[in-house]
Amino acid sequence: MSLGEIWAILRRRWYFMVPFTVLSLLGGAYLYATVPVSYQSQSSVGLLDSSAVARLAPTFGNPISNAGGSLIVTADVLIRTLESGDAAKELRGRGVTDPYTAGFAPASESPLLVLSVTGTDRAKVLQETNTLTTFAGEQLNALQAAAKVPPAYTVQTARVVLPQTPVAKSKSRYQDIAAVVILGVVSAFLLSILMEGVAVVRRRRRLVKSVARRPRKARTAHRERAGALNRRVDATAILTVYLVLAFFIPSNLALPALGGVGTPANVFALLGLLWYLATWLGGRILPAPGTRLARVAMCVLGTAVLAAYVADAMRQSSHQEVLGADRGLIGFLVWVSLVVLTSAGMQERDRLDVLMRRMVVMGSVVAAIGFYDFFAATNIADSIHIPGLQTSVAQVTAMDRGSFTRPRSTTAQPLEFGGMLAILLPFAIQQALDPVRRHLRAWRRWGPVLLMAGALPLTVSRTSIIGILLVALVMVPRWKPARRWTAIGVMTASAAGFKVLIPGLIGTITALFASFLSNSDSSTQARTVKYSAIVPYLKEHPLFGRGFGTFTPDLYFFTDNQYMLTAAEMGVLGIVALFTLFITGIHHGGAVRRLARTESDRELGQAFFASSLVALVISATFDSLSFPMFAGMFFLLLGAGGSYLGFVRREAMAAVAVPAVRDTPEASLRQLVESR
Repeated sequence: MSLGEIWAILRRRWYFMVPFTVLSLLGGAYLYATVPVSYQSQSSVGLLDSSAVARLAPTFGNPISNAGGSLIVTADVLIRTLESGDAAKELRGRGVTDPYTAGFAPASESPLLVLSVTGTDRAKVLQETNTLTTFAGEQLNALQAAAKVPPAYTVQTARVVLPQTPVAKSKSRYQDIAAVVILGVVSAFLLSILMEGVAVVRRRRRLVKSVARRPRKARTAHRERAGALNRRVDATAILTVYLVLAFFIPSNLALPALGGVGTPANVFALLGLLWYLATWLGGRILPAPGTRLARVAMCVLGTAVLAAYVADAMRQSSHQEVLGADRGLIGFLVWVSLVVLTSAGMQERDRLDVLMRRMVVMGSVVAAIGFYDFFAATNIADSIHIPGLQTSVAQVTAMDRGSFTRPRSTTAQPLEFGGMLAILLPFAIQQALDPVRRHLRAWRRWGPVLLMAGALPLTVSRTSIIGILLVALVMVPRWKPARRWTAIGVMTASAAGFKVLIPGLIGTITALFASFLSNSDSSTQARTVKYSAIVPYLKEHPLFGRGFGTFTPDLYFFTDNQYMLTAAEMGVLGIVALFTLFITGIHHGGAVRRLARTESDRELGQAFFASSLVALVISATFDSLSFPMFAGMFFLLLGAGGSYLGFVRREAMAAVAVPAVRDTPEASLRQLVESR
């Protein structure tokens, strides 16, 4: 369905669009007039060690200041004390009735705390911030007095930043207004399209009845007017725009009101979902047959997401967790859009092949940007600023490991960069070996493979190396001996080339795995500690979790493991849904390979198998679905695998049906008569 057709439908159904739009605008205006503006005041408090400890080695009687050899632990104890129920009750008795928070100052490695109060009365907010700041010092003294710390060794609080003049915080207010307006407009849109679809069905029934009564003269075909609005749009065109936005706008840049899920690519994917619903409800498209499995897997995930959302609503969650749960629902709708557009919206295999080729080419460009980041020791994404967008990741700067800068290209983090390239690499290899592309020059076929495979070691991460090894272990053994030994030789020569051209890189990567196996690596130890730290959260809500999107680092901690994060947010049901997604992708690859009638399709199935297996394994090394570019590519490939399986399955059924028709008695008799 073209944009012109959609616009024509909305004009015909103006009696839905106009009232709903007006009501939503009136509702937004009512919220603007009645919802008060919130004000927030902040103060900063630093912890100063005792003079005695500053003069001597910190090994004396204060267990708070010397726990772990750092005042960071002291600050953490104080934060937990201020956020306890007893502290909140005492603060209410002192007049602090508005919501308050206490936490570490962002981008600070010192024991510096930020205290904030949010309310609707500006003068009261300032007074409450003063009270909270004073109360923090009193609580620290009370903790040390209870521990009988000698006065010479007591830790003191110092006001680094005095309570600031409250500033207006209208973000949540505008979010509510935008939600009401968008809900009204989208409801009117869907209702208009639905009624148009019902009208189309009725017209077809009347036409069939009239044709059955009397034959009608053939009419000349009506030619649509040329123009941008009347140009036919399909799923490949929409997903191509999505890929451009996802690959070339840094994934840490998002709309301020939506947080990390508000990237331009995600917003466009939601518009693509509306396009598909309009086309489907209007009777212009039907879901491609044989592609249901991917959407069934998304239904399982949707059940886990909704159950977790209800679980979050039933417990006493903070305002930040409620916003996180809402963002989680938006992110889930983005994933649904990608799977629906690729699995149900693809009607022609040629168009799906075009989409896959475009995805590989754009991914290779992102890999080339990673080469620049590595050798220039910078991050090109840091210099990209788009009006209206802001970074959703705190302190995104160049990351180093050893003496090397870890590139992230246009992704939010080097791990996302490596993971995304690892799941795209199998398709770059498959397209390079595709006989249909043999007429192209070698650099056009093998350029994406060299760029993606070469960029993976540059991230200096175990995730990337595990990904490239899994791709090799899955794809290479299925090749013929000549190609297999050539691939082994190329990989061996590539490792030697990295050792010569980039001295120290191979040694650094080897040391990473050696420290991992010996459990002497700091990052490995940090992740091991988190395994036990997350157990209490799992015991609180084991079945449905705390709420999808609520276990954020600013409230809790980084899990660096998608399975741990899913267990905390969606419980056992979420883990089942996550494995369902990965196993569905693996099944798509295996089924395509089994049903394929050509070598090219068999290698395509092996590529889907390898990509899904890589996603399953490396999700244990970082919280993969928390990163928009990796998650987008994974769900796009999940839907594409289901679409390819539908095409291959229909081709196999057609191949079986043709000989069956030829072998019927009527066909045999016809052949006998013709031979005589």
